[in-house]
Amino acid sequence: MIKRFLSFPRQQIVWSILLACLFASGTAHGQRQVLDRVIAIVDDGGILQSEYDAREAEMIQRIQEMGAQMPPPEQLREQVMENLIVENLQLQMAERVGIRFDDDTLNRVITDIAQSNGMTFDQYVNALDSQGMYLETRERIRKEMSINEVQRGMVNRRISITDQESENYLNSEAGRSAIAPDYMVEQIMIPANDNVSESMREQRLELAESVTERANNGETFATLRQELQQQGIAVSGGGLGWRKADALPTLFASVVPDMRIGETHEPLQSSNGYHVIRLNNVRGDEGRLVPQTEARHILIAPNEIRTEEQARRLINELHQRILDGEDFNVLARQYSDDNMTVVGGGDMGWVNDNGFPPEFGERTSTLPVGELSEPFRTSFGWHIAEVTGRREQDLSRQYRRQQAENALRNRKFELELENWILELRDEAYVKYIN
Repeated sequence: MIKRFLSFPRQQIVWSILLACLFASGTAHGQRQVLDRVIAIVDDGGILQSEYDAREAEMIQRIQEMGAQMPPPEQLREQVMENLIVENLQLQMAERVGIRFDDDTLNRVITDIAQSNGMTFDQYVNALDSQGMYLETRERIRKEMSINEVQRGMVNRRISITDQESENYLNSEAGRSAIAPDYMVEQIMIPANDNVSESMREQRLELAESVTERANNGETFATLRQELQQQGIAVSGGGLGWRKADALPTLFASVVPDMRIGETHEPLQSSNGYHVIRLNNVRGDEGRLVPQTEARHILIAPNEIRTEEQARRLINELHQRILDGEDFNVLARQYSDDNMTVVGGGDMGWVNDNGFPPEFGERTSTLPVGELSEPFRTSFGWHIAEVTGRREQDLSRQYRRQQAENALRNRKFELELENWILELRDEAYVKYIN
């Protein structure tokens, strides 16, 4: 499906903690001695003195920041070594099973971290580089991703969820709360506070009504927001993510449950201005039909050996070859850079409407079934796409069942992770070197 070409699933990585660790380790790194040595053999790998020094300094800094009591030196050393041993074992396993992340995936993760800190990718990289920490940070992120992937794969296979467990959960109070509908809402807020004149307020209301009409006629919020900003209007807003009704702003919560998927509501007034909201999707709501699109695509991404111009020329060539009668599936398997869809001939499967990345979805939302798109650019590279089907699907029962399994799996995961790590450690060969 599309997941590989979009992004790596990152929900299990606590980036705020990771960032603190990275900066701490960078401080220690600056203090490392030139000479290094192996201080422990761990199966087929080893732990270096420099790794220990960096991790110890990192742990000390975190303890100090928490205001906790510092453990005795021997206890601290034991804890640091055990952490490094377990980490080393998991990285070795990741290597054995072929878990690797390419530069593009790492760059997308770093971009997310940068944005969460109010920075662009380049700004974040430059900040790290100025402290001599960029390469170390990048490697640390790669290791964290590898470890999380190993844990997810190894632990999940140890967890089983029976149908009866799911039913019991769904009938419990916690289950009923968890499966309450989630709403995906997007908004544009057109400012009109109490300080503006009455005539300006009327103009802004008319503008909000125009935005509502255009959105209901198929224009995207991203396009409308950009147009208003270009006109010098300080609009705000964006996607709110998946939220239950009681987690929505009060102004929205009163109308969203009664909206249809894809509907844009008439402007809502607050003390700050006029809010135009669109219900992009609903999940977990009995009887709701979800529009879905089936599509396939070919992705040609610029890289170290392919320039932007070469990528553009290649996608244009493939576009023409398909128009001339060559098989889309065959060409996708030969040329596409989307690793998750290449084997299936570019097939992305059925995706809920508004489930594509905005820049990709804008091109496919109005594309007739069976018609090949013109080549277009996204942040991932150059694409050609074809919509192969559209439907409405009732996913309520499927979603409820999945919600129950996810909740039960999460409950069991930490315990099984702890058990798996203990087993991994017990079976390992470890030799300390003085």
